Amino acid sequence: MNTDSAIKDFIISISSSKGMSDNTIKAYQSDLHKYLAFLNEQGISDIKKVKDLHIDAFVDQLNKKYAQSSVNRIKTSVKSLHHFLNFKYDYKDPTINLPVTKGEKRLPVYGTHEEIDKLMSLFNDENNQDLFEHTIFETIYGMGMRVSEVCNLKINQVDLNEGYVKVLGKGNKERIVPIPEQTKNIMKLYFHNLRPLWLKKSNNNFFINRFGKKIYREYVEEVLRKRINEAGIKKHLTPHKLRHSYATHLLEGGADLRAIQELLGHSDISTTEIYTHVDQDRMKNEYLAHHPLKDAKGLNSKKKNK
Repeated sequence: MNTDSAIKDFIISISSSKGMSDNTIKAYQSDLHKYLAFLNEQGISDIKKVKDLHIDAFVDQLNKKYAQSSVNRIKTSVKSLHHFLNFKYDYKDPTINLPVTKGEKRLPVYGTHEEIDKLMSLFNDENNQDLFEHTIFETIYGMGMRVSEVCNLKINQVDLNEGYVKVLGKGNKERIVPIPEQTKNIMKLYFHNLRPLWLKKSNNNFFINRFGKKIYREYVEEVLRKRINEAGIKKHLTPHKLRHSYATHLLEGGADLRAIQELLGHSDISTTEIYTHVDQDRMKNEYLAHHPLKDAKGLNSKKKNK
């Protein structure tokens, strides 16, 4: 089987898996595109001719170009490909001895309360475009929703009277998320006043742009990037980092970790536990910044007074 067909076969297989998100599939495609380019450079067109020495050479090339976390992800994608081919066609797996080590989990970047307030205060809700953008970011931050969940949100998932959203997350898992009062007011303003003006024909998407069309993640990311610059916020905040901000602020406010897990739609509590490290890190910085013995000068002055 030629290399291109083998990869396409694998992508079709994982695309039919119910538990695999679109973003994960795109990540596999991106990783295996790099692998395919390498094999083409090596003059390998038959996937069965790939040997462990080719895998080693590919990893060496990756190590020169990418961070370790990216290398590990690409290695996992390549191993998954060859494991699939071994299982389906009984091809020899050249990655069987390829180690994949998980790097340390990096603490998620999040916006402080002040930074989130600064962002939201930019919007003039009497201006249609401002109201539209404001509602999108309030929905992401106010309920910790993924940008894909917001873009795909349907009208019948939102109950503005009772104040909750039925979020359809990864693997089509549904979770119920309450809408904070401030977020609910913004959503009502958009839904009752602006959305009918922009609606061109029947459309079940909760968010539609001024052309009456569905919105996409690239649009949301680009608008947020411009607004962050406009607000003078130096931190690189993305829609997903607004979700991190939601989780971190809940934890700071005393929310139970299991409740946060349910609200975020994490299947594994260990994914949610990363926010405890964020909170501990914040408390440590606060402690060191305000402790009377935080610097040598303070310590020396106390010694002199003895």
